[in-house]
Amino acid sequence: MRVEGLGFTGFDIRRSFELAARGKPVELLYFDNASDAETAVANVADAIAQKVDLLIAFNSQTEVNPEIARKAAAAGIPVLALIYPVGDAPLYGPDNFAAGQIAGKALASFSKQTWPDETPLAVILGDIGDPSDAVPQRIKGITDALRQGIPGLQPTPLDTGGQPQRGDGLLAKFLRQNTRTRVLVATLDDPTALWAKAAVDLTRRLDDCVIISQGLDPSIHGGANAKKEIDPANRASPVYGSVAYFMDRYGFDVLPLALRMLQGEAVPPRTTTRHMLVTAANVFREYPPIDMN
Repeated sequence: MRVEGLGFTGFDIRRSFELAARGKPVELLYFDNASDAETAVANVADAIAQKVDLLIAFNSQTEVNPEIARKAAAAGIPVLALIYPVGDAPLYGPDNFAAGQIAGKALASFSKQTWPDETPLAVILGDIGDPSDAVPQRIKGITDALRQGIPGLQPTPLDTGGQPQRGDGLLAKFLRQNTRTRVLVATLDDPTALWAKAAVDLTRRLDDCVIISQGLDPSIHGGANAKKEIDPANRASPVYGSVAYFMDRYGFDVLPLALRMLQGEAVPPRTTTRHMLVTAANVFREYPPIDMN
């Protein structure tokens, strides 16, 4: 399952905690909810029985999160919620609206600098119908920033239905229908951005299209031996950049909060992920061309 509709999985987040825990005075127990509400509640009961000192709750089955909060409170165990709220526990997670704004502002700025005398069209490509709160917030951020940067611009939504590969055909059709204009493409995740790139290549629109994505997962920045779409040596790519969510580093941000809570310190009720636009100019600063692990 992709987390927040991006290219990351629960395994990526777990691995970040495994790496972050090295050398820290903490022992981690892991429970797999398997995207099942009953399993999530049972896992909390198991954690309580094992007398954990703190529960980091990462559960997308939000209908049972109030029950998780009640069980933990009854057992006197503090909770730190990850992405999805659990009662009034401190919450760590992305700011999807802010991340969307970063992409929208960057697209508008690119258009003004590169095509100052032209009015572009804009497309938002991805799982438009995703029922979670994350995707609508991301879309609103992109849309608001585009309209602010280029007054009167109305982005066209192209819905992949959660299948990134559909982005190829959807965008190719749009580009063929709009042949004499610049096109700004905001994709809602990195896998979709790669299919959007294929559409730009297929229609030979490299000179008048630019793509900015969301997530900055390994499919877009590569690893030591993987293809790097965002790379100083790949200047010809229509993928200008991706807004980072750093979900593969969550453990390094969340464990310090957990340790502060265990020491009796107060932590903010909401801590948000650091979001930034990563392009060929700064990708090696964030992800050096070696395996970080």
